[in-house]
Amino acid sequence: MRKYLSLVLILVGAVACEQTYLPKPPGYNRIDLPDHSFERLTTGYPYQIDYSSYSRVEADTFNLDEEDWVNLNYEEFGAKVHLTYKRIDGDRVNFRQLSSDAFRLTAQHQVKAYGIEEAVLLTPEGYTGVVAELTGEVPTQFQFFVTDSTDNFLRGALYFNTAMKNDSLAPVIEFIKEDMAHLMNSVKFVD
Repeated sequence: MRKYLSLVLILVGAVACEQTYLPKPPGYNRIDLPDHSFERLTTGYPYQIDYSSYSRVEADTFNLDEEDWVNLNYEEFGAKVHLTYKRIDGDRVNFRQLSSDAFRLTAQHQVKAYGIEEAVLLTPEGYTGVVAELTGEVPTQFQFFVTDSTDNFLRGALYFNTAMKNDSLAPVIEFIKEDMAHLMNSVKFVD
């Protein structure tokens, strides 16, 4: 009996060792994104915009002196779009300084960015817009500014509240980039 039991254990051990096991590849959580919908911000600011219904408009607490700065808080995604507004008042030096600052702030990410693609566009209201799309492990993946070049300058930048890899955030980044593109095209400066 002992002999048969030993033989069975040896056969089971030999058969069990033939299959090769591989570890599971890393995966990311599934992110279900809603359909895009927008609300109009029309009062209290020198600009009107369409912002995502999935974001909440909050006063910017970074610089309390700037009453026209707001954050669009995407709480569900752990992201914020920081909007900063400056009045130019026909001052060409002021306009050059603001646009130079916007390009400099984007260029600061060249250390970690794999690439920065910039494009100039014209909004339906006739304003000039500049878009910067950054790739790589950068803290902001999308920045823009919209200006009428004489009186108003609105800048926006997308930031996440996490240090996760951007490839795992890619669906959310694309979703918010579409919202920001809609926002840019909906800008109307109020006199």
